Amino acid sequence: MVWKENRENAYCEITPAILALKEQWEKKNYIDPKLYKEYNVKRGLRDEDGRGVLTGLTRVGEIQSYSVTEGEHIIPQDGMLYYRGIDCRELVKGSEGRRFAFEETAYLLLFGELPTAAQLEAFCQQLASYRTLPTNFFRDVIMKAPPRDLMNTMQRGILTLFCYDDKPNDIGLENVLRQCLQLMSNMPVLAIYAYQAWRFSQGESLFIHVPKPELSTAENFLRMLREDCSYTDLEARTLDVALILHADNGGGNNSTFTNHVVTSSGTDTYSAIAASMASLKGPRHGGANSKVMAMMDDVKEHVRDWNDEGCVADYLTRILNKDAFDRSGLIYGLGHAVYTKTDPRCEVFRAYVNHLAAEKGREDELALYANVEKIGKQLLMERQHKSVLSTNIDFYSGFVYEMLGLPKELYTPLFAVARIAGWSAHRMEELSVGGKLIRPRYECVEEHRPYTSMDRR
Repeated sequence: MVWKENRENAYCEITPAILALKEQWEKKNYIDPKLYKEYNVKRGLRDEDGRGVLTGLTRVGEIQSYSVTEGEHIIPQDGMLYYRGIDCRELVKGSEGRRFAFEETAYLLLFGELPTAAQLEAFCQQLASYRTLPTNFFRDVIMKAPPRDLMNTMQRGILTLFCYDDKPNDIGLENVLRQCLQLMSNMPVLAIYAYQAWRFSQGESLFIHVPKPELSTAENFLRMLREDCSYTDLEARTLDVALILHADNGGGNNSTFTNHVVTSSGTDTYSAIAASMASLKGPRHGGANSKVMAMMDDVKEHVRDWNDEGCVADYLTRILNKDAFDRSGLIYGLGHAVYTKTDPRCEVFRAYVNHLAAEKGREDELALYANVEKIGKQLLMERQHKSVLSTNIDFYSGFVYEMLGLPKELYTPLFAVARIAGWSAHRMEELSVGGKLIRPRYECVEEHRPYTSMDRR
């Protein structure tokens, strides 16, 4: 069978032959979960107590979420997130009322020091000079094969930029730095242009705004998104804070670890960043805020009185019992793989959520979020026999993006716009101090057997 242009065709059909092959696959691919304990496998690269297996060293970012006693008992504590040893909350606080700080954060992650005013100005000018795609790139790359998922379109765009680079495979640090800065500059452009192409494929009008060099990443993102290019100062500053808080989250998060693994092979920057994007797209990672929004839409539809804690508790119990929403048994946005007591990013974001909800007249919905957070955590702690549980930043970020007028299709791409700062810093670090291919070991549990000739099968 050959590929057909028409997407709505038999090419995508699950045929009886495919179902038969799937059944054949299932017969020989089951692994008993008991074997993981027998072989002492650290599933998810995590110890049984939940701590991550140490796989490397970094100076870029650090998470602190618990302390360990002499008896190796974990004591939950308020979460801390450090960028190059500086509390991320201080970066947000230091910029309040005077400037946007995502670019300052990116500089810190890359170069290890807070920039002087002159260094920051030069850095922003460098980023602005790179914030342009090759001639006809939008027409020839982004508009071709209208996107069903913007993350895939952005990955395609990143990989295609490889073809426009005269030194794409050069992994010397100065060349990789140049590539990282160019991709960092163009990530918001790729995200917005991919969205506009998607809108056009849905029958909407097409409008393309070029970024303005004097504006910050947050301002340009909103300007390019909106037909009239307008945005309020609170909107831009809230988005800037979101970018700061998502710029890095330690070296062990899935997409950053992917970046380290792929970089260790010696591959090019475009491939490494595209691989990180592929990881971030997953609903267990960067796509979590979209799941929160879908869950909250479902709660709004089925809970008749948002202020009645009993009604909220009843429906959340149905969700946990896999009797409602997506039948996963999960309350999205509550709990985190690393943070135990609080997620510092969420704590910073709360003030901006409150301000934006007041400006947009969304206090009733904010109260529902607060009820779901409080009651959901109580229910989860009872079931998991925990005394504390953190609220993930994903719980509120989707609501903030909705209040900013951002379409759901852009939630995860916006995460990538922020996280490429951390990916770039980690790629540079891996190239400079790694020097060894990352290759963990898998134990094969298949029995040895002889080859069987065709006439005896």
